[in-house]
Amino acid sequence: MGLQYKGRRQATRLHRHCETCYSRHCRAPIEISVSCLPINCRNHCGAAFHMCKEDEHMLLCPNEKVPCLNACNGCPFTMCRSKLAQHLEVCPASVMCCSMEWNRWPIEDVQSSFNINILKETKDGFPLDLSMALTDQKKICARLKMNSFFPELMEEPEEEDAEDDHFSRETEFNGDHMYGSIEENTATSPNTFVDTTVDVETQKLVDKKRYNLYEKINTDTTKTGFAPWQDGVLERLGQEVNPREFNMYIVHHGRMLIAFGQMDACTPREKDFVYGDLEPIPVQTLRSFKVPTSYRERFIRKNPSARVQTEHKLVDTSDLGGSREEIDNMDETYATLLCASEFEIRGHKISEKVATDGLYVDIATQTYNFRSAPFKYNTTLADITEDRDLKLYVQTTMESVTGRHNKSSSAFNLLCGHSFRRDEFFSHFKNVHLDIQSGLEGWFEQRCPLSYLGCTYVKKRFQPFQQKASVAYRDSIFVLKPETYDSSSQLPISQASNASALSSLPYEILCHIASFLDSYSLSQMALVSHLFREVCATHLQQRGMLCLKWRRKKYSHGGVCWKYTTVWEFSNLFSKVDKWCFGDFPSMAEHLKHCPFYKREIRVQPVALTNMHVTKDPSNKQKRLVTLFNAI
Repeated sequence: MGLQYKGRRQATRLHRHCETCYSRHCRAPIEISVSCLPINCRNHCGAAFHMCKEDEHMLLCPNEKVPCLNACNGCPFTMCRSKLAQHLEVCPASVMCCSMEWNRWPIEDVQSSFNINILKETKDGFPLDLSMALTDQKKICARLKMNSFFPELMEEPEEEDAEDDHFSRETEFNGDHMYGSIEENTATSPNTFVDTTVDVETQKLVDKKRYNLYEKINTDTTKTGFAPWQDGVLERLGQEVNPREFNMYIVHHGRMLIAFGQMDACTPREKDFVYGDLEPIPVQTLRSFKVPTSYRERFIRKNPSARVQTEHKLVDTSDLGGSREEIDNMDETYATLLCASEFEIRGHKISEKVATDGLYVDIATQTYNFRSAPFKYNTTLADITEDRDLKLYVQTTMESVTGRHNKSSSAFNLLCGHSFRRDEFFSHFKNVHLDIQSGLEGWFEQRCPLSYLGCTYVKKRFQPFQQKASVAYRDSIFVLKPETYDSSSQLPISQASNASALSSLPYEILCHIASFLDSYSLSQMALVSHLFREVCATHLQQRGMLCLKWRRKKYSHGGVCWKYTTVWEFSNLFSKVDKWCFGDFPSMAEHLKHCPFYKREIRVQPVALTNMHVTKDPSNKQKRLVTLFNAI
């Protein structure tokens, strides 16, 4: 059969009789090159076969020890072949990335009372919707590059920055480039970065393709080719190829022809075509469409006075009514988000030149005066606002992503992006996205009805049914904050005097205590000390996951490649919540009694109700269905 199994010798050639024999009770005599002895599987799977078929059976035996299907991703487990599918549900290398997406749009009025008061310090920290909005705002600012919106306010790039930017774009679009290809690290040991050294002889190797290309560029012996750098190439192409091939050559090699001086970037004025004497041609209109006789024009009443009066005039930023100081000191974040939203919604930037038809072009300019201008090369909006006071520029409400939304070019599209084990993903999606995130707009947390006036009061409505904990938002993840108190001091455990006594417990007891923690708590516990890190490491294979960490390595000869290593880590999953219940919090009515924005309007004079002065006509009887039929 010629089959081969990893770790075993190549299967021997089957005997003539054994190749077609499938009987468990074969009584054929043992003869060389004809038949061999029937045996049972040594893994006790119950199969019986001839001895020459043993290697072939091991490829299908359900009790054969085989590595996990994710062994190439770092999974260290080996098991019976019959348990591979069951193991995939809890495999640490079977990692799923959450693809939940949402949109977050900028606010219209940054200086409103609500946006100013909402960032004031509170005892319990920021609410969930505000914490998530500030985190999303930070991500959006990190994406927006100032060069994309204000190229006229940028400094000239340095040579090193230009080379790095050129290489990053070359690596992104040319995956099979000599130094842009992705190489795999064969190391399987966790938490280690294996640095592969570059052989000196490899550095001295010459790329033959580049060498031949270099020779062709610097060779001046032939001037009969069609390369863009050869003199007279356009004249030879015009004589030897048809116009279609000539135009295709110009399209594909236009940049190189301009760079080597073979053609001009634009037509010189002396070579431009100028019309001579033109004679007017009478325009004849042919109307062949006849209006159908059944067509009747619909009469629409329009009020001419209700039409908005428009006029053509030149406008300036000063026409907006703002002071000169406000115009000179523009907010970089607000202006950038406004330009990005304009491009996102309308498909073009603010004050962009737009061609209405073949004759008219709408030209508009918008000047910006920023205190931090000019900006450095590759500066993002997050770099500018890093050292400034915290302000809210995005809405606290989210918008779901629809199929019509262009997510590829959207700066306001946000992705969850957290990785989880396969058996943890369902709990994450249900508790975080379905229960908490989708209910932040008045269901999971409720804001004061007078929040539009500036009130920042937020009422927490739900809490886990079985756990005494509250939901918090930290570092782009939702977590459960337990409410556990010390029975002697009536203080939280974090403030108790004997909190450090946990480290003095035996190692086995610490491992047992850690087994009751969720994945997020284990990841935070591992950061406390070396002892707790070793305790958490004992639960990696049962609770952890294997992830690929990529890093960029630059060699001495200038080449760069991407390498990865497998790393054990815990996910950001908190304890599973099967049921939520209403918490013991005061109602919103209690807050409205003392809300500073709730102003009562007491009426002293009586107010007439609706239809109080309308006299009823006794002759106007109520019409019923019976009276209508009697009238007929």
